[in-house]
Amino acid sequence: MRSKQIIDITGELLERVGLDDLNTILIAKEVGISVGSLYHYFPNKHAILYAMGSRWLETVEAALDEIDRWPVETLPMATLVEQMLALKLKTYKQQKAILTLVQAMFSVPELRELDEQHDELEISRMAAVFKRMGINRHLKERQRLGRLYLEVTHSVMLVVVNQKGERAKRTLADLNMIICNLLRQYSEADD
Repeated sequence: MRSKQIIDITGELLERVGLDDLNTILIAKEVGISVGSLYHYFPNKHAILYAMGSRWLETVEAALDEIDRWPVETLPMATLVEQMLALKLKTYKQQKAILTLVQAMFSVPELRELDEQHDELEISRMAAVFKRMGINRHLKERQRLGRLYLEVTHSVMLVVVNQKGERAKRTLADLNMIICNLLRQYSEADD
């Protein structure tokens, strides 16, 4: 329970002070424990960020598991893409300080393996979804499309989570159009 509290408070601090000013003294103070007690749970701030990243990765995997249970083969592409993007947005919105966390996962050597795990997970799972959608290309080609899907949706989601109201809706609609056009090109070519 205490480790969850530490992770949650670290997420709040990450949003408020950023990665560079985040430290174990500040975290311990916000949690209401000594730095020594904090070290019983996590040896340093990178270990806390690693736990945060791992927890986020679990939510990403749970979202992909949910998509696996959908009747992908029978859903119209526009509906499927809209639902996939809505689920992805929900996952991104649930993670505090998502932009700072993913930047840390990419730039901090101790966290880089999480970034690689995230990419591999999403690329492989989306390649399987694309096959179920009727994109009957070689696995390597579907993985390439998975990488493109990941990079485009990931970067745009990091923008959308920081937008409000109509602006966020329009950006999400544009992303939906981009992804539908991309996938339709490969799905129709296979008909």
